This record gives sequence, C-alpha cells and structure tokens, in this order.
Amino acid sequence: QVHLVESGGGLVQPGGSLRLSCAASGLLASINTMGWYRQAPGKERELVASITSGGNTDYADSVKGRFTISRDNAKNTVSLQMNSLKPEDTAVYYCHRWWLGRESWGQGTQVTVSS
Repeated sequence: QVHLVESGGGLVQPGGSLRLSCAASGLLASINTMGWYRQAPGKERELVASITSGGNTDYADSVKGRFTISRDNAKNTVSLQMNSLKPEDTAVYYCHRWWLGRESWGQGTQVTVSS
C-alpha cells in the first residue's frame, strides 16, 4: 500500500507562485511515475504534469513554461513549482503515483488563484 500526502496549496493572486509537495510512503517500487492532476468544479480531472523515476517529464499544454515538476527519489517526494498563476489554474490538485499497473492518489490540496 502506498500513501501520498500533499502540502502547499492555498490562495494566491494572479501572477503569483505556489509550490506543491507530495511525500510517498509505504511499499514503494523504484520504477514509477509520479505526477499532479487537478480538478476544477464541474470539470473532469486532468493531468497537469508527470515525471518518471528516470526524470522524463510531461506537461499539459496549458501549464508549459509556467509549471515545473521535480522529484527526489531518495526522499520519495515530488514537487510542482507553479509560476505566473492564472484564475483558470484554480482547482483541487492531486498527487498521483503509478507503478507496475497500480496507482495511488493523495487526498488533494486546494489551489485558488484570485484577486
């Protein structure tokens, strides 16, 4: 069983920055992909960014150039640096981990971009 705990959400003004972090614990496979998804009210959950254990990254077009995902394999953490935030980035952000055909989700953290 894998447990994911997110931190770092909050309220920020348009153009501001936030950093989300996620710590994984439990029985952790060394080969895995970690990422961040988000879900806004009335919308489906969507992939924001992902990073493999080898460091390959993928981003949604809407966040390219503004968000940066990174990970520390030794600490089993993944972070999402979000810059130039826009009101449309407002959502609940979920940490996700995939390994060997299995997955785990965090409880979610609210990000609100508003003046």
